[in-house]
Amino acid sequence: MARVAMRSLNKKYDEVHAVIDVNLDIRDQEFVVLVGPSGCGKTTTLRMVAGLESITSGHISIDDKVVNELPPMDRDIAMVFQNYALYPHMSVYDNMAFGLKMRRFDKGEIAKRVQEAAEILGIEQLLKRKPRQLSGGQRQRVALGRAIVRHPQVFLFDEPLSNLDAKLRVQMRVELKKLHERLGTTAIYVTHDQVEAMTLGDRVVVMRDGRVQQVGDPMELYNEPANRFVAGFIGSPAMNFVEIRIAGDNGTLWAEAEGLRIQVPAPQQARLAPYAGGSATLGVRPEDLHIAGDGDPAGVCFDATVEVVERLGSEILLDVAVGATTMVASVEPTATAKVHEKLRLAVNPARVHFFDTESEAAI
Repeated sequence: MARVAMRSLNKKYDEVHAVIDVNLDIRDQEFVVLVGPSGCGKTTTLRMVAGLESITSGHISIDDKVVNELPPMDRDIAMVFQNYALYPHMSVYDNMAFGLKMRRFDKGEIAKRVQEAAEILGIEQLLKRKPRQLSGGQRQRVALGRAIVRHPQVFLFDEPLSNLDAKLRVQMRVELKKLHERLGTTAIYVTHDQVEAMTLGDRVVVMRDGRVQQVGDPMELYNEPANRFVAGFIGSPAMNFVEIRIAGDNGTLWAEAEGLRIQVPAPQQARLAPYAGGSATLGVRPEDLHIAGDGDPAGVCFDATVEVVERLGSEILLDVAVGATTMVASVEPTATAKVHEKLRLAVNPARVHFFDTESEAAI
């Protein structure tokens, strides 16, 4: 397989700077996911790797060979798009074989590769059908098969599951993970869905406004977000943010807002000392809030009023009002909270985050 390196990669469309100074190293056989909101530059970055977009500045190398000027067909990559782009008049077999025929492979080798890919994807019985006779999931498998038969150095995926229903997306995520393990390929995958990013990626690259915000394994991004954007984008439901004041009291720092007063955990007291008397942003994930019990110290508890109750079976999501702020808490499915009820919540002190108000960087 192959390593992929991007150095000072930039893409401009007239006055729009779509990709800004991207530097990434993707290891051999690694599955890397580019994730971010629409317009953040992730698909443009992928298309530059594929050779479908020109590079304004910087360079891309595959196995230490700079490919900036190489046409797509000479980069030894295979791309799977959001739109399956199957030829409607061709059978599944012919769709999968088309690229090999264009490269003048002999019929025996084509048949061998198509059969191998069909077995891997479980679509052997579909080879004689036309795309219109297939379900969405089956068409996606055919599109994957068309890429697999190429035996490329790098697989590129551009939101390949976006057109599938929720249940099928979950199923195909599992299939893609198994496929990567089996083929041992280098893969770059683009999505706006952070759940896909977390479940699929060996490492995840979070992008915003053309810039890379953070690169790391999924749990690193979840537990140690570099800034407020990453913290809010990774995790579902999203992290709660509260604008707070940092107040000192007998050598102890407190995070204060209307209806909220939480003691700053001991490991973070020193980092927040320069903010004493000023403001910051408190971040708490819904799953790090729970209904307070007798064992919870007063310094981690606060009062809230329930506004919405969402019973999901495995958990209950509570939208609560805390002063002028709305927060979401994920509590046990046995909780009996009701709308308009007042209750006392507690935060896990080891799991709170603080961010600089102006730079939004993690403190």
